[in-house]
Amino acid sequence: MNFQQLRSIREAARRGYNLTEVANALFTSQPGVSRQIRELEDELGVVIFERNGKRLTGLTEPGKGILKIVDRLLIEAENLQQASLEYSGQTSGTLSVAATHTQARYALPKVVQGFRAAYPDVRIALQQSAPEHIAEWVLSGKTDIGIATEGLSQFPDLVSFPCYRWSHLIVVPDGHPLLEHTPIRLEDLAKYPLITYDKGFTGRGHIDAAFAKAGVATDIILTAMDSDVIKQYVALGLGVGIVASMAFDHGRDKGLRAVEASHLFASNTTRLAVRRGAYLRAYAYEFILQLAPDLTRADIDRAMAGEEAL
Repeated sequence: MNFQQLRSIREAARRGYNLTEVANALFTSQPGVSRQIRELEDELGVVIFERNGKRLTGLTEPGKGILKIVDRLLIEAENLQQASLEYSGQTSGTLSVAATHTQARYALPKVVQGFRAAYPDVRIALQQSAPEHIAEWVLSGKTDIGIATEGLSQFPDLVSFPCYRWSHLIVVPDGHPLLEHTPIRLEDLAKYPLITYDKGFTGRGHIDAAFAKAGVATDIILTAMDSDVIKQYVALGLGVGIVASMAFDHGRDKGLRAVEASHLFASNTTRLAVRRGAYLRAYAYEFILQLAPDLTRADIDRAMAGEEAL
């Protein structure tokens, strides 16, 4: 048994049993992947994958149990490498962070600044994507830390931590009729075309839930992942924007006005997630604590050990 065999098993399950994709991910050939899988099955005396001819089609029942063990073994192998670097006193490395655009653009700059002051030799690889992709990247080990508002707490193999709460704002051009309404109601908003986030991004679920609960129909004419894009189209007069409170700057966003909307939409919690069972380097703890200063290292350790939910 060797690690290449274990990686072949894991990647085959991750990549929908497409051996061409598995071979590309592992920098080997498709026949080489097939051989690694067959050799492990022969050594264990168990058929791990269901097949249609030479094509893999799924996991057998024993294979489902074996895959869980394979995942744990490979995670511990990665943890061993990280621990060796930590115990040898190395303070350099790369911290991979995946976040939605709003978090990366508005929440992380000060965090990264503080982190770099504490760990100047650590490189940060910042990636942006949708919450479901962020979760997948953390689960697969492609990224160390994921940050998003929606969805991260729904994955049992992720440990997530609350970072901070925030609400939405209504954004309109100067002189817009909505500025005469105090307070603005959902019915007032629904009289205008709306521009807001894509589904699954930046608290969009709370926006939809509020209108649905009130029985108010909306005309959402444009959606985007990027708060700046939303504000740009609002500035052009195409509709009324609903954005995260952190995304509006009264000094920078000239020609636009922001109106409090916390009375209309439920508040949101930005969460940070790491893979359950992962070994955290000291600089990973530092990054988490920079983003969630109410946590302590002991809080993080207890959550990682499954002793309490946050």
